[in-house]
Amino acid sequence: MSTEPTPRPATDDAAEESTAVPLLAPRDGLPPTIENSTQLVEYAQALREGSGPVAVDAERASGYRYGQRAYLVQLRRNGSGTGLVDPVPLPDLSVLQEAIADAEWVLHAANQDLPCLAEIGLVPAKLFDTELAARLAGLPRVGLGAVVESLLGFSLQKGHSAADWSTRPLPEEWLVYAALDVEVLVDLRDALAAILAEQGKTEWARQEFEAILAAGPPAPRVDPWRRTSGVHGLRSRRQLGMLRALWEARDELARRRDVAPGRVLPDSAMVSAVQADPRNEGALLELPVFRGRANRRLVAHWFQALVRGKEVPEDELPPHSRTGDGPPPVNRWADRDPAAATRLQAARAGLAEVAEKHAVPVENVVSPDLVRRLMWHPPEPRDRDAVVAALRAGGAREWQVDLTADLLTDAATRA
Repeated sequence: MSTEPTPRPATDDAAEESTAVPLLAPRDGLPPTIENSTQLVEYAQALREGSGPVAVDAERASGYRYGQRAYLVQLRRNGSGTGLVDPVPLPDLSVLQEAIADAEWVLHAANQDLPCLAEIGLVPAKLFDTELAARLAGLPRVGLGAVVESLLGFSLQKGHSAADWSTRPLPEEWLVYAALDVEVLVDLRDALAAILAEQGKTEWARQEFEAILAAGPPAPRVDPWRRTSGVHGLRSRRQLGMLRALWEARDELARRRDVAPGRVLPDSAMVSAVQADPRNEGALLELPVFRGRANRRLVAHWFQALVRGKEVPEDELPPHSRTGDGPPPVNRWADRDPAAATRLQAARAGLAEVAEKHAVPVENVVSPDLVRRLMWHPPEPRDRDAVVAALRAGGAREWQVDLTADLLTDAATRA
C-alpha cells in the first residue's frame, strides 16, 4: 500500500469512526520470512542503515505451547522496510540487537513481549510503549486496533492474535496481519507523542518507559498451582496437597511435550479428580474428562499424582491461603481495622479526583497495591517526607509522587 498513514484527531462520532480505511496489505508488499543466517545478516544491515525508531512486535503460541516463547518477530524501520523473522531456526537474534541497540523501540503493551524478546537476544535500551502512552493520553480504548483507528484513521485486520503461531509454514494471511501490526507503530508513536506533549505529559511517559526497562523480567510466581481455576472450591489442606501434586505432574508432562498445560489436562478435570478422591485408577476413569483416549493412557500418571498428594505429611501440606506480606483483602478492613478503612476511603476519593482532572486511569496515577500498603500501615511519622519516601521505595515514579504525595499524606493522617 503506497498511502502513508496520516494522523488524525480522536473522535467520539460513531459515523466518523465507520469511515476508517481498512489496511489490507503491507505498503511495500509482504516480505519473505527471514529463516536463515544470511537473510538475517542482510536485514540487520538494512536496519543499521535505516533511521528513526524501530517498530517491534512478537507473536507467541499462548494456549497451544508451553511457555511464552516468540514464534515470529516483526520489525520495521524507516529506510529498512519490514522484517518478519522466524526465531525457530534462528534462536539467537543478537545480530539484530547490535544493529538497533541505540535506537528507540516502539512496542504496544511492551510488558507482554519484552520477556520473550529477551530470550532471543533482543533487549531495548530506549522504549516507547504505545499502549501505555494511550493510557496516559486519556484515550478511552487502548487496544492497538482501537488506537490506530482513533488516531490514524485506519482499521487493522483482526482474528489472528490468538492463533497457534508455532504452526509451520505460517499462512500468508497470518504474515500479512503480523506485518501490518508494525507498519503503523511508528506513525502511532508520533501521533501519541504529539498528544502527550500538548497535555504536558511527555516527562510522565518518559519515566514510565524507563520504569518498564528497569523492571527487568518478572519474578517467578510463588505457588503457581494456586492459580488453578476452581481452586477455591477445595476446602481442606489435604485437597490442596492433592491438587498441588496433580498440577506438578501436569506441568512436568506439558513442559516435556511443549504443550500448554490446559491442553494436557483442563483445570476443571484436576479439581474434579481431587473432589472425587478416587479409590483406584478405574474410579478415576469414571470421571467424564478422564474417559478420553489420551487420558486413559495417562491414567496411572494422574492417579499416582493424587496418591502422592494424599501421602504428604500433615505438616507439609499447603496452607489454605498463601501468606503474603501485604494487607488483607479490602472487604475485611472495616472489621479488622476501621481506621485503615477510613484512610483508604479518603485516599481513593482523592486519587479519583486526580485521575479525572488529568484524564489518566486511576490505576496509572499510582499503583493501587502501593496505596493499600500505605493506608494499612502508614509510615511514621505520618508526614509528607515519610509518605514520599514510602512511595519511592514502592516504585512510584516522580510524576506520580508529585501528584499524590499531598493527598496520600492527608489520607494517612485521617485516623
